[in-house]
Amino acid sequence: MRIRLRDRLFVFLIKFADMLQGNLLKNYAVFAFIAGRAPQKLGAEACCYRAFKEFCIAYRYVPAYKDFLLKNGWSSKLVDANEIFKTLPITDKPNYILPYSTEKRCLNGKFLYKGVVIDESSGSTGIPYNWVRSQREREIVKNLIGVYLRYCYGDKKYIILNTFSMGAWATGFNMALAAQALGVVKSTGPDVEKIFNTLRFFGNKYPYILNGYPPFLKYLFDEGEKRGFNWNEYAIHALVGGEGMSEGLRDYLLRHAKTVYSGYGASDLEIGIGGENPLTVMIRKLCFQDTALRKTLFGEVHRLPMLFQYNPLDHFIEIIEREVVVTISKPWTLSPRIRYNIKDEGGMITFDDMKEKLKLHNIDILELERKCNYPRWYVPFLFVFGRKDSTISIMGANIYPEDIESIVYSDLFLANCINSFSISLEEDALGNPRPCFEFELLDISQKARVEEKLINILPSGLAKLSLDYKKAREEYSKAVEPILRIFGMHEGPFKEDQTRIKKRYVKQNVK
Repeated sequence: MRIRLRDRLFVFLIKFADMLQGNLLKNYAVFAFIAGRAPQKLGAEACCYRAFKEFCIAYRYVPAYKDFLLKNGWSSKLVDANEIFKTLPITDKPNYILPYSTEKRCLNGKFLYKGVVIDESSGSTGIPYNWVRSQREREIVKNLIGVYLRYCYGDKKYIILNTFSMGAWATGFNMALAAQALGVVKSTGPDVEKIFNTLRFFGNKYPYILNGYPPFLKYLFDEGEKRGFNWNEYAIHALVGGEGMSEGLRDYLLRHAKTVYSGYGASDLEIGIGGENPLTVMIRKLCFQDTALRKTLFGEVHRLPMLFQYNPLDHFIEIIEREVVVTISKPWTLSPRIRYNIKDEGGMITFDDMKEKLKLHNIDILELERKCNYPRWYVPFLFVFGRKDSTISIMGANIYPEDIESIVYSDLFLANCINSFSISLEEDALGNPRPCFEFELLDISQKARVEEKLINILPSGLAKLSLDYKKAREEYSKAVEPILRIFGMHEGPFKEDQTRIKKRYVKQNVK
């Protein structure tokens, strides 16, 4: 493979810049200055070259990747680095991760080095999987997340209660390290007793940040109310991740938390790919209220994606057939991921494009920045609907877990009663497939009232969210009439959630 002299020079300069990254991330003021003034065109070119540089490393030093390219018949006579990069075959879990051993997917075919850590994925979409990270790449990720946390929460010191599951799981361990940038960290895991004991022990003289999965923090706040714990006496902030979150759930958490921000990442790649901030939350809330704006930004009228900003130098993101394809571009990645399809549905909007799209609806992004009183980070936006296969389809209408969450949390009574839910397709007595919705209640004594409420609002709520569902309901209502099942805590299909790191919202062939 030959590339032109100009591209070789740029790749060399990128390698030089890599040497400075660790120090830049440790200095928040310098990083924020660059992020707030990065030239868009030059910055975009630098991102492409950095991704290409990582491809060159994988091409030369990773046995699995060389074999993968060979088996896919890849070759290129082009000399333009960016054009060469676009010809590379897409990798994913079935075609790259599963066929090759961990060793062969690592630099020089090895991972037994000092400081290497093995993370385990939650297994929310199947069997848990193991991922290796070098000491240097973990340090860079820790610093990246630390910069993001500093941006969202300022230079004030907090007690951070890390409620993510600990042990071999990637999110809990890495968040515990990264959160040290904000103050003192205690990793309680999702242990309700430990969390309340800690809050009572240190009292309300310190501000707190609670890290965790959104459903667990909802459960924690509900449990606190049940126990008579006065959340209003405490300054609580919530930092969530691991799954999407509706604006209804955010508003529910904001009854007790001063701020609620979500991060985006995946064990397949790494945590800390993108994050919400005051600006993204403000834009998303505007889209929640304005379907026309939602369509302009996301191409959807009825579905509201998560909206993040991300650093394109570290994660080169492409949108291919509405799926998020990521190249980890930063150096020292032990097991490189080149054009890796994580199977999330979404899109990307540059900062300048976001500014112009908002202007079409008479919204000034500069005014939004002034309202949220945060400095500009001149970096792109990433919107994510969630896993493309996390849906059920009936009569041409797709139903997503986010739809059910949105309906449930739009009603305070249901939000107070329901702990979790699942969706599936099930055949009725006549053999017709119908949507099945199962709900787990915090208090089973409320079963009759919850069931009555769901019967009244679930079909109409789905019809509002999906024109396809509305049409199917009008044409053949029996085919889309929901099957409802109500369970108490940890009963029926929710019993398995006690042993899972994440809840499983989509189930198939539930009987």
